[in-house]
Amino acid sequence: MSEKSTESRESIDLDLSRYLFILKQWWLPATAIFTATVILSAIATQFMKPSYEAEGKLLFRIPSFKVVGSSLLPTNTEGGDGGDLKSLLATQNPINTQIEVISSPTLLQRTIDKLKLKDQEGKPLEVEKLRKSLTLKIVSATDVLRISYTSPDPEQSAAVVNTIMNFYLENDILTNRSEAAATRQFIAKQLPKTQEILNNTEVSLRIFKQKYQIADLSEETKSAVATIGNLDNEMNTVKAQLDEVNAQTNELRQKVELDSQEAIAVSALSQSPAVQGVLAQLQETERQLAIERSRFLDDNPVIINLEAKQASLKALLKQQIGQTVGNQAQVSQNVLQIGELRQSLIQNFLQSEIQRFGLAKRLSSLSNSRSNYEKRIKLLPQLAQNQRELERKVEVAQSTYQTLLKKVQELQLVENTNTANSRIIAQALVPKEPVEGKKIVVLVIGVMFGLFLATTTVLFLGMRDRSLKTVKEVRDIFRYTLLGIVPLSVKKVRSRYSNTESITQTIAVRDTPYSLTSEMYRMIQANLKFLSSDKVLKTIVVTSAVPKEGKSKVSANLAAAMAQLGRQVLLIDADMRVPSQHHLWQISNALGLSEVLVGQAEFDVAVAKVMDNLDVLTAGVRPPNPLALLDSKRMASLIENFSSQYKYDFVIIDAPPLLLAADALTVSQMTDGILLVARPGVIDSNSANAAQEMLERSNYNVLGLVVNGIIDKNESSGYLYHNHEYFKPMEPIKNFKGLAKK
Repeated sequence: MSEKSTESRESIDLDLSRYLFILKQWWLPATAIFTATVILSAIATQFMKPSYEAEGKLLFRIPSFKVVGSSLLPTNTEGGDGGDLKSLLATQNPINTQIEVISSPTLLQRTIDKLKLKDQEGKPLEVEKLRKSLTLKIVSATDVLRISYTSPDPEQSAAVVNTIMNFYLENDILTNRSEAAATRQFIAKQLPKTQEILNNTEVSLRIFKQKYQIADLSEETKSAVATIGNLDNEMNTVKAQLDEVNAQTNELRQKVELDSQEAIAVSALSQSPAVQGVLAQLQETERQLAIERSRFLDDNPVIINLEAKQASLKALLKQQIGQTVGNQAQVSQNVLQIGELRQSLIQNFLQSEIQRFGLAKRLSSLSNSRSNYEKRIKLLPQLAQNQRELERKVEVAQSTYQTLLKKVQELQLVENTNTANSRIIAQALVPKEPVEGKKIVVLVIGVMFGLFLATTTVLFLGMRDRSLKTVKEVRDIFRYTLLGIVPLSVKKVRSRYSNTESITQTIAVRDTPYSLTSEMYRMIQANLKFLSSDKVLKTIVVTSAVPKEGKSKVSANLAAAMAQLGRQVLLIDADMRVPSQHHLWQISNALGLSEVLVGQAEFDVAVAKVMDNLDVLTAGVRPPNPLALLDSKRMASLIENFSSQYKYDFVIIDAPPLLLAADALTVSQMTDGILLVARPGVIDSNSANAAQEMLERSNYNVLGLVVNGIIDKNESSGYLYHNHEYFKPMEPIKNFKGLAKK
């Protein structure tokens, strides 16, 4: 556990113990105030007039429709849960809305007018007073509303509840019917517009399908994908055939050494009789011309006739070729006559060219078809989206139209029905016994108010009480070394009006040497002995902040504890204003410190021996100015001579309280330091702070703090928790010296 959490828990424990202590201290006035308040509350209940409470119950059930403005909440046919009221807000109980309707001024005023309700002065009852006497509460985990009314007249209380419930049902029926009529009229005006919207959406869908030739887009998509696959297969087949034909065509082209146009022309000329006849005559003429040239010169008429004939035949051949294959075709004469083999090759070449052309055309057609299908497939998603949007519009329009049409029919029925949102399941009966709850409430309020007043009184008295109650509070203010604590050894008689003590002035160390108190004083003298390692304490001043803190008794017991250790001790009563050492030791105060300081008596004569090793110098007769005597050179010289001349090992000076006289501070300058005594319950925080500031401001040597008269049950730390087991009553041992010798 962390230090912070430990400190926090300790702080809580300390605060709680302080509060309990305050409560224990002031329990008598707190109890008196609490008892008086409860008694007054009980007396007040006897003057209360008896009141009677009647109650009725309404069960809320939603009808077949619920109108909200011009729209309708869903019914059970539309996904709603029939039989339950619906609220516009998810976190709101709809019955709360009906509660506001029931408690509305209009409904309550109608009840007042019908029953002629009067107040105590005989005037018509106000709506607000009726509302305050009316209780509307939802029965837990149900749709039931409990309506109750309290009145001195039992019959009136029942009549008010029944009248309010009847008026509410009547008002609810009229409201439903009027809202149904208004809603039906509104919906009837919307029907033509809704029907027109439905027609327009249906026409738009039909035009869209006609424009894009849509029958079934999903089936069309599947068919298009399958067709594209078939086209791909067919195109692959045609491509293979085309490659084969191209190879064959190229081979034939190389053999015939002609292109397709030339091959067609040669084939046509070789098959033309006219061309072949002219070609044969031309060849014969050329043969004759060659023969005749070997015989005749070129200017010979035979040669000239043959050349003329040759030219005529060439012209005729050219004419025949033009008529057969066209004038644009250029055909050499050596290809006009071909053999059967060449003719066959040309025919094969031409057939191959035709087949290649047909395959190319088919491949192109298949490619175009595939491209068209791909474009269609890419367009299909957009067409499907547009079609779905149009179909949704048609569905919405159809649904809206059907809903409105159905609501019109329902509302026509509602206008003629008397259905309310609720029904009475329990009529209010005339109560026979008065309500006792108010008296109990008054008593409970009285008890709570009494507790509040009692607690406030205790806190107020505790705040006014500035006294320090525990050792911790004393230590927190003085912040000096705690040399010891002394338990309370006097009997207190405390009342509300007085705080007196029955005191038996005893020297505990002398009279009860085996008690806890004696051991505490011995512990104090032991702590003083080891307080300073470099300087031995010889003379100390014992004082307190205020009177009644027991400084004189602490001085006497501390001196007795030191004397019992065999040390020569001198106890001086320097409190010349209120001396007390002569009372404690029961000796004479005729001669004392005042007489020694003014020279009226010698120290040896004034001092009295009260125990072995312990002498007491009383205060003597009170002088006019005690401070002047204590601040004199005679006092300083006397303190110096106690150790050297009179051989005292320790001198204890009982000085007046710090806040009442400067004697203690004056004498402390002549000694080794101050031993401060504080008593819880006597010293208050203001006095403690003042004494602390006084000692710190002048830098006095404060040896430590002794807390006197502590009450262990008030302490949270339990300083003396185990003392009852350890310190038990014992008989003093007689003849101790004799036992020691043995």
